[in-house]
Amino acid sequence: MEKKTPGKVGIKDVSQEAGVALSTVSHVLNGTAPISAEVRARVLDAARRLGYLAKRQQKGAIASLSTLYLAVPNANLPHVNTNLFSWTMLSGLTRECERRAIKLVPHASEGDLSAPEIIAGARACGADGIILVHDHTPRLIKGLAASGIATVLLNGDDPFMSIDTVVPSNRYGARLAAEWLLSRGHQRILHLTWHGRSTIRRRLDGVRDALLARDLSPDACEVLYADGYEPGHGEAALSRFIAARGGLGGNTAIFCAADNLAIGALNALRAAGISVPGEVSVIGFDGVTIGELTTPPLATVRVPLDHLAAAAVQTLENRLAVHAPDFPPVRIELACQLIIRESAREASSK
Repeated sequence: MEKKTPGKVGIKDVSQEAGVALSTVSHVLNGTAPISAEVRARVLDAARRLGYLAKRQQKGAIASLSTLYLAVPNANLPHVNTNLFSWTMLSGLTRECERRAIKLVPHASEGDLSAPEIIAGARACGADGIILVHDHTPRLIKGLAASGIATVLLNGDDPFMSIDTVVPSNRYGARLAAEWLLSRGHQRILHLTWHGRSTIRRRLDGVRDALLARDLSPDACEVLYADGYEPGHGEAALSRFIAARGGLGGNTAIFCAADNLAIGALNALRAAGISVPGEVSVIGFDGVTIGELTTPPLATVRVPLDHLAAAAVQTLENRLAVHAPDFPPVRIELACQLIIRESAREASSK
């Protein structure tokens, strides 16, 4: 069969590739008749290899999504290179909308986000849906939920589950890092964090989950709070800690709630003459590119930022084109990946 580009592939091509009738392909793709598992798998595999499934999904998204309204708190806008997490995620969202031919309209706000202002802006531009990033203020979420406009909260917690939510698995990702350290002989872990949103607190919960699973006391994880998430905040907090304790206080590993804090921790340790990973292991969280360039390269928990953006758009698509009006809000968590680099190793036997 002549090879075709995904844009020209049709149901006839899938039929020929899978070696089944056109009607069989139609029944498999539309779920209109019982088909054997073997034939169904063969049809879906052929449609996937030819690019037909992606084509169908994209056409469906274009049919129900043409304009999205984006609301991001001013404090979380990526103005500087210290907010690479937001920059990377929003860049991924922009690329996903470009790929699906969706117009992305940013919300302009001078102060805190306001539900009436967001709703008015969304209606003014004829938006099909709203993507709210980071901000999970209860009053804001309740206002958006009551608006009748499909809304997805990206990287935030909605404890009442009144709107759809897409988040990384902060708790599970942190547990991965803590379990790796514990399994390599680290008995005391310093958790460097800040008084952030609940998504950040979930990372401390993950560390405590790992301790509990090993019947270890929560005291095996000491918590150090920085004034913020920037590298300078992490450096200052750890420098004060080292000065007050005359060292690391028996901690052989530092797990940081953000790569930014870990970068600051590396600076503080270097200034104090404490070797990494010789005397202490350091692991961050986020997986932004700058972690690969530190000395030593930073071990981290990588958040699937591009996939988060794509999942948020697809969740809106599902809400508009697939679910019935009374379908309950969903919460989607994407798994994080532990990336071990030179800043982390087994605990010293000394």
